[in-house]
Amino acid sequence: MPGSPTIDVTFAALGDPTRRAIVERLASGDATVLELAAPFDISLPAISRHLKVLEEAGLISRGRDAQRRPCRLRPEALEQVTAWAEHTRRAWEERFERLDEYLRDLQAKATETKDKKKENDNGRRKKR
Repeated sequence: MPGSPTIDVTFAALGDPTRRAIVERLASGDATVLELAAPFDISLPAISRHLKVLEEAGLISRGRDAQRRPCRLRPEALEQVTAWAEHTRRAWEERFERLDEYLRDLQAKATETKDKKKENDNGRRKKR
């Protein structure tokens, strides 16, 4: 699964802690810009710029509800990140399993060599 421009844009958008916090907040439900801005000590235009990045990455959508413009998380955008993480996790698990097998083989060979050496040492001692 080679990296695609879409996932690159998604990771870039999630690379900022403020944007990750916004995504986390939206995971619990829709919110307005003012509601999203409340916990941050930054200006509304700065929050709007963060929202624009998230929207361009496809992570959120903004609607219109009378006077409100609620922001909504688009969970399907995170499915690609989840698929990438799962693919990467499986690849690393396979590598670790191969490493475990290799180490078990090495350990078995070392034990085998040690046992042969003991047998040879015992054989020499008996002959004397």
